[in-house]
Amino acid sequence: MPDMTSTPQLTRSAIGHRTEAEPERYNSEAVLGRWLSQMLDEVGYGTLLVMGEDTVVFANHMARTEMDGHHPLQIIGNHLRAQRPNDVAPLFAAIQDAKHRGLRRTLRIGAPKAGVCVAVLPVSTGALGIAPAAMLLLGKQQVCDDLQAQWFAQCHSLTATETTVLKALCAGTPPTQVAEEHRVAVSTVRTQISSIRHKTGAQSIRDLVRQVALMPPLVGVLRGPLQ
Repeated sequence: MPDMTSTPQLTRSAIGHRTEAEPERYNSEAVLGRWLSQMLDEVGYGTLLVMGEDTVVFANHMARTEMDGHHPLQIIGNHLRAQRPNDVAPLFAAIQDAKHRGLRRTLRIGAPKAGVCVAVLPVSTGALGIAPAAMLLLGKQQVCDDLQAQWFAQCHSLTATETTVLKALCAGTPPTQVAEEHRVAVSTVRTQISSIRHKTGAQSIRDLVRQVALMPPLVGVLRGPLQ
């Protein structure tokens, strides 16, 4: 996959406008564009900005991380590609409809049991004289990731053992399997779950997972070479 870190920065003309209260030194396109791109890099959802037919002019950190060789979407030479032939026409029709007709679409891209949902949204530039663009928002590949669970655990002062159990529950692992994997009695795991529910106010395991899923979608500080 190409190094998208050299992708042009978003500009004020692409998304957003300054307020009248902003100091003049913050008004330059370069400064605001860098802030906007850094803001999007902190969001735990893959975000792409596509212009022309398929040219990716911006990809945030999460998109660059997720779109590896196994992802149903690829960026090849700054061009967006769908791995499955059946996804090509619906994807690019949605992009064109977003850019030229202002339509919003949600698509399922990839194999039936291993694909991802992609929202294709119009980016309006008004009368700025800039070519229309489409924003692609990549759906999460799991309900809760470890970072969300870790933040949630810290917010509620869970112990290390309770955090481990929480992560397992968020991954869909039943209490009996958690007990087997950690070689403890099921009653021990259920005691830990009761403690977690008491600390968090969750009424059930489903409610607990829902609370974790509602945590802000943050990206880890240690991002590796794609930072």
